[in-house]
Amino acid sequence: MKRIYLDNNATTEIDPRVLEAMYLEMKDRFGNPSSIHSFGQEARNRLTKARRNIASFLGVKPSELIFTSSGSEAVNMILKGAGGHIITTDVEHSCVFATARHLSDQGRDVTFLPAGESGAVSADQVQAAIQPKTSLIAIMAVNNETGVKTDIEAIARIAEQERIPLFVDAVALVGKEIFEIPKGVSALCFSGHKFHAPKGVGGLFLRSSFKVPPLISGGHQENHKRAGTENTAAIVALEEAFAVLKEELPEVSMRMAGLRDHFESRIQSELSDVFVNGTGPRVCNTSNLSFIGLDGESLLMNFDLAGLAVSHGAACSSGSLEPSRVLINMGLSKERAKSSIRFSLSRFTTRQEIDRAVDIIVKVAGDMRVALNH
Repeated sequence: MKRIYLDNNATTEIDPRVLEAMYLEMKDRFGNPSSIHSFGQEARNRLTKARRNIASFLGVKPSELIFTSSGSEAVNMILKGAGGHIITTDVEHSCVFATARHLSDQGRDVTFLPAGESGAVSADQVQAAIQPKTSLIAIMAVNNETGVKTDIEAIARIAEQERIPLFVDAVALVGKEIFEIPKGVSALCFSGHKFHAPKGVGGLFLRSSFKVPPLISGGHQENHKRAGTENTAAIVALEEAFAVLKEELPEVSMRMAGLRDHFESRIQSELSDVFVNGTGPRVCNTSNLSFIGLDGESLLMNFDLAGLAVSHGAACSSGSLEPSRVLINMGLSKERAKSSIRFSLSRFTTRQEIDRAVDIIVKVAGDMRVALNH
C-alpha cells in the first residue's frame, strides 16, 4: 500500500501547479533580472510581478519584501543585524535559538523566556523582560514541533508601544491559516517548502522603518538588502504557491483541523496513556503526542517500517538521541519527551490516510507495549 506521509512540518510535496510554473520558467526563460537586454528585462518583469502578488497576499508593500533562500537565512540577517539586548524564547526553532545562543556566547545580551506547559510565552512575559537597551523581540508565530500559537497580536501591541522591533518567525504559520501582519511587527519570515513550493526559496518582510544591514553583501539585488542573482524560477513557483493559498484558504485550514482532531480523538480512544503536548491554541495541522512508557525513536522506526512517516521533533534535529529541547523546556519529563512523536498534515492529507495512520499507530504502539510487559 502507498506510504503515508505525516511529516509536513519538515517539508511538503510540491503542488503540481507550482511545479508547472517552475518548469516553464526553467525551460524557456533564463535571463538574469539584472541584465539590461530584453532577456533580462523580461526576467525582471516576472520577478516584479511575483513580488507584487506575494506582497499583496501578505498585505505589505512590494518594496518591503526580500526573497531569501530560507527562513534560516532571514533569521540570521535579522538577529545578527540587530544590536543591543534581544528577547526571544526557549522553544524557538533552532535557527533562532542556536543563532541567539551564538550571539550570547559572543557577549550579546539575550533573554530566553520560558514557554512553560502551554507551549508559548505570554505578552506579559515579554513586557516584563524589556530593558532600556532592548533592540529586538524575536518570537515565532507557531511552534514547529507542537503547533502551539503565540499571541503575536498582543506582543506586537507592546512592541509598537515600546518602539522595539518585533521579528516573527512565521515559517510554521504561512500556508496553514489566514493571518494579518500586525502593525507592530517590523519583520517576518517564511519558507516556501513548508507550503508546497520548492526548497531553497523563502521571503522576509522587512518594514522600511526597520534598518538592518545585509547578511549577504555584494550586488544591488533585493533593494540592496540581499546580494546575489535572484532564483527567478523558484520565486515564480513561490508566487504560484501563494496564488493557490489565496484560492484554497481558509477552507483547507478547517479541513486540516477536522482531520487533526479526528486523528487525536481516535488515537486517545483506542490507546491508553497518550497525551497531547502543548495546552495553548494550536495551528490546524500539527499534533505532538506522548506515548507514555514507549521510546519515541523506536516508535518512529517501527512506524516507518509499517509505512507511516512521522518525526521525533524538528527535521534539523533528527538523528539526535537527546529528547526534544522544546518539550523539555516546556517542563515535560525526559521520559515523556522521549516518548513523543510529531504528526503534521498538509492540504493533500486525506481522511483515508488519517484512518490508516491511526490503525498503524494503534497496532505498533500496542504491540510494543505487549512486548514490554513480557
